[in-house]
Amino acid sequence: MPKVTFNNKDKSFFNTLKSSVDQYFATHNIKKTGNWALYSKTAILAPLAILIYALLLFLSPSMPVILSIALCCFLGFVLASIGFNVMHDACHGSYSSKGWVNETMALSSNLLGGNTYIWKFKHNIVHHTYTNIDGVDDDIALSPLMRQCETQKWLPPHRFQHYYGFVLYAFTSLAWFFVMDFTKYFNQKVHTTPMTKMDTREHVIFWISKILYAAFFVVLPIIQLGWLPWILGFIALNLTLGLTLAVVFQLAHVVEHTDFVHADQVEPMKIENEWAIHQVRTTANFAPRNKFISWYVGGLNYQVEHHLFPKISHIHYPAINRIVKQTCAQFNIAYNEFPTMQQAIASHYRIIKELGKKPD
Repeated sequence: MPKVTFNNKDKSFFNTLKSSVDQYFATHNIKKTGNWALYSKTAILAPLAILIYALLLFLSPSMPVILSIALCCFLGFVLASIGFNVMHDACHGSYSSKGWVNETMALSSNLLGGNTYIWKFKHNIVHHTYTNIDGVDDDIALSPLMRQCETQKWLPPHRFQHYYGFVLYAFTSLAWFFVMDFTKYFNQKVHTTPMTKMDTREHVIFWISKILYAAFFVVLPIIQLGWLPWILGFIALNLTLGLTLAVVFQLAHVVEHTDFVHADQVEPMKIENEWAIHQVRTTANFAPRNKFISWYVGGLNYQVEHHLFPKISHIHYPAINRIVKQTCAQFNIAYNEFPTMQQAIASHYRIIKELGKKPD
């Protein structure tokens, strides 16, 4: 991988910010991990997913086709929310103050079709360290299908990426579960970064969870419902799940005003800013005052706060949002935020349209 470092010798911004945030938690005498607000989400979302799955498996033959497909789409929305709320916090170690609880809840990634070990390396280590660094960050490595920053090679089909991009996003979960996980597993690499070695336990978990996913989402529905109902439902579920996951994550970084950096594949690179400033400049919030969106996406609309404090549970992000904004203003650092989700989506559309134009 390209060697990229940050100018962390003087971390005045992050030290000031961290001190203020720590003071907030100390003053209010609360833990930085999840509480009843997060656990209640789990208590709602997990049983709801099981209920919808059971209805589809056992009652859908007697339902109108349109209702069955609608339920499959709804299940996709619910599974996405489990990923945003439960899996995401748990993988960062912020779901609970107890390590075993985090490890258990993190396995919800495997139940959804992914793999916790690979996700942690890809997301926690690579993406959160090298955000929007072309050549390292796997989240913006969709080339040649999509051109997401100016340093990526332009190809003629990119002229239409603002049209086909959202269709492509809908296949995110299918590509993730059936292609990208296996590619990373066999190559033992996330984009250009070699993965830490998986031990025997992680290899066993990888294969058992993939087999269980195939059993519950492919084999059992085919046996119970038949090929055609299964394929229609499976596609509806995953297109909904994939589009939801992709849009939320794209709005965090690939929008107007966020910075991108290109890492040379040969020469080492030192970014002039400290890591925390890089995180602010490469990240954007959206719809921070929309309580439903905040609840549904697990606080991922507060991406700036999340990237600065990934080990703090998302339920605290609205509270520390004011502290982060004030500190950014104090250090004259631009804070990227879109008041509504619609504005963020429009910004993403505009930037991929602009990047799709042939460079001069």
